[in-house]
Amino acid sequence: MLSDILKQNNVDNSGVRYDSTARTALAFVTLKDEGEREFLFFRHPSADMLLRESELDINLLEQARIFHYGSISLISEPCRSSQFAAMRIAKKSGSILSYDPNLRVALWPSAEAAREGIMSIWDQADVIKISEEEITFLTGCDDPNDDKVVLDKLFHPNLKLLIVTEGSKGCRYYTKEFKGWVPGVKVKPVDTTGAGDAFVGGMLSNLASNLNLFEDEKLLREALLFANACGAVTVTERGAIPALPTKDAVLKLLGKVPAR
Repeated sequence: MLSDILKQNNVDNSGVRYDSTARTALAFVTLKDEGEREFLFFRHPSADMLLRESELDINLLEQARIFHYGSISLISEPCRSSQFAAMRIAKKSGSILSYDPNLRVALWPSAEAAREGIMSIWDQADVIKISEEEITFLTGCDDPNDDKVVLDKLFHPNLKLLIVTEGSKGCRYYTKEFKGWVPGVKVKPVDTTGAGDAFVGGMLSNLASNLNLFEDEKLLREALLFANACGAVTVTERGAIPALPTKDAVLKLLGKVPAR
């Protein structure tokens, strides 16, 4: 079903692999009154945890302009080694490495294991997207709004762009040359599930069109406003995949008429 949804939305699903011995992971999402959510996972083991390096589509990885990944695949073998291998192949082929830690402490053996696992590949990423809560977790309860904390503890020498998302308030950005804040787009939230993924999708779609985006602050700010709007549209509907917006829907929210 999930593979078919990708295909229906014109996403190349040729890299999808199936496992005959394990099921697809499940995440049950419970909504609180203000639209925030709690997760309950079933995945021991699930198919994604069993991905082997031999199953990677090397040709696909070598063609990618951007290789995007999270940290959940680092929790157990053989998936962990497969992610390391995929990152090496992509980097060698000139891909930009994009990292969204997507912290889910409940999936890790312990909070400390989560912290160590997430930070183990931190210095390899070109682009990192992180939330305020994740800053607090990774830095040991430091103030997530303090630029000095972010730059001293999380901005590594190889990093081209670090983005801190602040939910409805917007996002901050840090590069070697400049830093700043882009306001969020106001909407009435119904369900925040998928907002972070929509943000990342919006940002990476702009980056794929201009791989030097982080060198031009004006263009970067425009891309991040677009990404904020992607997240905003998503929270106005229930569910993750059904709520993800089209480009036209995002431009409409921003008050721009899409080019024809």
